[in-house]
Amino acid sequence: MIIDVAPRRVVVAVLAPPVWVPPSIDPSRWRLALAEDVLDVLAGIVEAEPAIAAVDAATLDVGWPGLRRYSVPSLDIVSLYAAVATDGFDQAVLLAGDAPDLPGMLIAKLLRPLTTRPLAAAPAHSPPGLLGLASRLPMPSWLPAAGLDQITPQSLRRLAPEATDVAPAPGWHRLRGPDDLARLDPGLEGWDATRAVLHHGAEL
Repeated sequence: MIIDVAPRRVVVAVLAPPVWVPPSIDPSRWRLALAEDVLDVLAGIVEAEPAIAAVDAATLDVGWPGLRRYSVPSLDIVSLYAAVATDGFDQAVLLAGDAPDLPGMLIAKLLRPLTTRPLAAAPAHSPPGLLGLASRLPMPSWLPAAGLDQITPQSLRRLAPEATDVAPAPGWHRLRGPDDLARLDPGLEGWDATRAVLHHGAEL
């Protein structure tokens, strides 16, 4: 009898320094709020284990006891996947840490194509870069040592042996500039920490 074993999966919030901070808001508070809200999204995922990754140790001081934390020398996707692979995972999602209102179902849609494809890529709605990248592990050898901001689904397809090796996944907006604030939906549940910081900044 053949017994199917579910793959071990992890979703890693990549906590890069924000490329933009709203006026009158402390950068460290902004960074912490984004991280807290993305972690809230990850906490509700049942398909995979949550984790965070950062270069500096102070940034990793968020989340709950037992949360996987990866301290890496660089936030490029090759370094991140290499760190995750040492823990024996079969599949991993690298998720941008500046999408606080991300619906959790989009993470599931990143993982789903890995049953038949080695990679799935979700674009950021405000270019450049990706919202997230899902890969089977070990990662494909042709992946570039670039960050999520430096690659697109199209650039990955050009590098892949076959363009169909990179499955499409739904994108979402990231908070990397003033125009991105307009994409936040006040009626959408979640992103409480980011909402509170923005409200406090508006009162100053």
